Amino acid sequence: MKTQELFNILKNNQDKSLLFEYAPNLLVGANYHITEVKHIKVDSVDCGARTDTWNETIIQLWESPDELGKTDYMSTYKALGILNKVGKMKSYDLDAEVKFEYSNAHFHTAQLYVNDYVIQGQQLVFKLAVEKTDCKAKEACGISTELNGAVPEPSAVKEEASCCSPESGCC
Repeated sequence: MKTQELFNILKNNQDKSLLFEYAPNLLVGANYHITEVKHIKVDSVDCGARTDTWNETIIQLWESPDELGKTDYMSTYKALGILNKVGKMKSYDLDAEVKFEYSNAHFHTAQLYVNDYVIQGQQLVFKLAVEKTDCKAKEACGISTELNGAVPEPSAVKEEASCCSPESGCC
C-alpha cells in the first residue's frame, strides 16, 4: 500500500477505532502508540549487480507497558493527526510503500506491509503481513521462476547454486 492510499483510508474513516492485525487473528494491543515515522530511501545493489532506489514510509507501533489492559483503541482521527504533524516536519513521499514496524514479547521485530484492510462496525483493521525475501536477479542468475513456491529437486538446487560462482556474474 502506498502512503497516499493509507492517508485516504484514514481520512475516510476518521470516526473509527484503528486496529492492526500483525498475524492471523492476532491484534496489536489497544495500548499501542505511534512512536516513530521513518522516511527511508533505499539505495541497493542486487546479486545480479543491478542498482535500484525507492522510498518507504515506516510507521513504528509500540505497546506501552504502563497501559496493559487498555481496551479502547486509538482513533483513526488521532492517528491521522499524528501522521499529519509528522508530515509538516518532514514531507512524505506519497508514492512510497508504507510499512508498520512492530514487535512484542511473542513476535519478533519486523517491518510488516499492509496486505489488506477491513471495516468491522466501528473499527478499521489493517491486516499486516511479513514480506518474504526474494532474489531480484533470478534471470541474471539463472534461477528458475517456474517453481512458484514448490520445492525443487536436489539436482536443480545444485545447478542453481553453481550460478553463484565468482565467474558467473551473479552474487
